[in-house]
Amino acid sequence: MFPLADHPLGRNDLRQCLRIATAATLGFTICKLFDWNYGVFFTVYPVLLVGLVPVFNAHVARQFVAAAMINSVEVGLIAGFFSHLPLVMTLVVFALFFVRFRLMSRGLLFLFGASSLVSLSVMFHFASYETTDLHDMLTSNVVASSMAVVLAALVTYLFPDVEPRKPPPRVHKPANRIRHETLIGTIAATLSFVVFQVLDLEDSLSAQVASILILFPMHYRGVIIAARWRAMGIILGCCFGLVVQLVLYDFSDQLLLVLPLLWVCLMIGARMHVTEKVGSGVGFGTMTTVGILFGQYLEPNQDLVYSDLYRILSVCVSLVVTVTVVFILHLLLNRFPSTRLEID
Repeated sequence: MFPLADHPLGRNDLRQCLRIATAATLGFTICKLFDWNYGVFFTVYPVLLVGLVPVFNAHVARQFVAAAMINSVEVGLIAGFFSHLPLVMTLVVFALFFVRFRLMSRGLLFLFGASSLVSLSVMFHFASYETTDLHDMLTSNVVASSMAVVLAALVTYLFPDVEPRKPPPRVHKPANRIRHETLIGTIAATLSFVVFQVLDLEDSLSAQVASILILFPMHYRGVIIAARWRAMGIILGCCFGLVVQLVLYDFSDQLLLVLPLLWVCLMIGARMHVTEKVGSGVGFGTMTTVGILFGQYLEPNQDLVYSDLYRILSVCVSLVVTVTVVFILHLLLNRFPSTRLEID
């Protein structure tokens, strides 16, 4: 099942493409001009904010900034007090993930929950290594999130919608479905955290993020579809990265050469994203992969070819394992009436 199913480019869609590509490119540019670390935050956060939420307003901005502030405090406290106590740290991480998935399943503060999950996953990944400057990482997260909000407001002003959008329909879920979705997401995300900690997979950021993003549907059928789309998006994004590496060759430190290529790659991914109309589909996976590659790995002395090939392999393994875990959890939770999933 491929989501690019004859959806024409609407009047608002082109403007959303321009908003996504421009905001992410500006974030990347500012990060490089000031020589800040964690370029992945500055490049990917605008994609998350402008890509997942087509209508930007004060409520959206408050959720995104609040998530950044709260997540930074949580990661700082957990990494500072419990890093030497793996079991306690895992239980605390489980509780944090549980709150986020419950908010998402109930439909309350969905953006807060989704952005928090991605942010927590990335920061826990970085914080687990002794070479990480925790203060620098947490500061970069807050600055990047705040900048993403400012850039989202700017591109919304520059490329406003030309016609009003219909609000998404409200979905009423019974209590047993909310419990099912919350537990599946929380347990799978916590197991992902544990595996990446135990196996010491320092260069597998894309794989860990992918294992979180495909959990957003929070039920087995949705996770299978999301995994398929995510795999295709990763492959396309890595292909874009290879093309950029071949075009730039030894000139990847020339910002003026990198920026137009990044904007074009993001624009192609955004074009796919807005026509899929499925949220986190192939286009969204392509954009986030491009953001991670450019923001974290595109350096003069970095072999992007190796990073691409390793990323494809690690992500595919991560997706297969995550889908398997979700399938087992789905069967177990459906054995109890209080956590049984019933989808029409």
